Amino acid sequence: MVVMDFRQDFIEFAVARNVLRFGEFKTKAGRLSPYFFNAGLFNDGESLDRLAQFYAKAISASGIAADMLFGPAYKGIPLAAVTAVALARDGRNLPFSYNRKEAKDHGEGGTIVGAPLAGRVLIIDDVISAGTSVRESVEFIRAAGATPAGVVIALDRMERGSGDLSAVQEVQRDYAMPVVAVACLDDLMAFLQKRPDFKKNEAAVACYREEYGVAHNG
Repeated sequence: MVVMDFRQDFIEFAVARNVLRFGEFKTKAGRLSPYFFNAGLFNDGESLDRLAQFYAKAISASGIAADMLFGPAYKGIPLAAVTAVALARDGRNLPFSYNRKEAKDHGEGGTIVGAPLAGRVLIIDDVISAGTSVRESVEFIRAAGATPAGVVIALDRMERGSGDLSAVQEVQRDYAMPVVAVACLDDLMAFLQKRPDFKKNEAAVACYREEYGVAHNG
C-alpha cells in the first residue's frame, strides 16, 4: 500500500539521519522515553528536500482541501517553505506565509510575512507537544478572516498529555480540524518489528506506549 510505504520510508529516513534515536531520554513532561525525535536535525539541503517530499505525500494522502500553507515561527517557517516547493513540483502551487515572533514597526510592518492569509490555511509544523504553536497559528489565521484547515506534523507520538487525550487529540477536539502526521507511533512499532537490527528496542517502546500511549488519534 502506497500510504504505508511512505510512512515506513519516513521512519527509515529519520533513523538513518539520526533524527529518530533510541536509548533513554527525558521528555518535557519528565517521562523517560525510549526514543527521541528531533526534526531540527534535518539540517541540510538533501534531507530538507526529502522531508518536504514526505510532507507533500502526507498532505496529498490526507485529502485535506487547502488554499495555502502557514509556518509558525520558528521551526514551521522552513518546513512550510520547502513543503510549498515540494507541492509545486507535484503540480500543486500553493502560496505560503509565516509569522514573526515580534511585530515589525518599519517596512511592510506587521507579524505575518509572505502571502496574505486567506481561504483554507494548512498549518505546517514539526510536532505537537503543548499545542501552543497551533493555538497561536489559529489565532493569526482567524484574525485575518481565514479558516484553519488542519495541521501537518512529522511524527505523532500518540502519547497522553495531562489528561486522557494526546496533544494531537486535544488540538483536534479544541479546534475541530484534522491533524495529519507523516508517521506515528504505530509506524515506528511496525518498523521495529520488521527490522532485526532494531528489534531490541521494541519491548521498551511497547512498554512506554502501554504506560503513556493513546489508542488512536482519529
